[in-house]
Amino acid sequence: MLREFKTFIARGSVIDMAVGIIVGAAFTSIVKSLVNNLINPLIGLFIGRIDLSNLVLIVGDAQFKYGSFLNAVINFLIISFVVFLMVKAINTFRKKEDNQKDTPSEEVMYLKEITELLKKNKD
Repeated sequence: MLREFKTFIARGSVIDMAVGIIVGAAFTSIVKSLVNNLINPLIGLFIGRIDLSNLVLIVGDAQFKYGSFLNAVINFLIISFVVFLMVKAINTFRKKEDNQKDTPSEEVMYLKEITELLKKNKD
């Protein structure tokens, strides 16, 4: 069982996933800082409050903390947009690599021409 676990952990995809989770956690803290320190004050200029997390609707004994919800929505939108841009950039890079792999090099083209000429001369 220990050997199976070792094999599982040593797979590239598991390691890639672990790195992705760690980078994602670090990125989340950056986005939270962006939202709390830059975006919320900007929005606060328009609505008159700097800290959106303190926005609360009280109905009877219930408190609806819609400001915290707005913070979460803003965080989600920013993270989603940045992930979209990253995936788009990676896909563009991969397409360029695939196109470069599909087109044969000049050397290969010359070798093909030489081969064809040799075949014609042989006949």
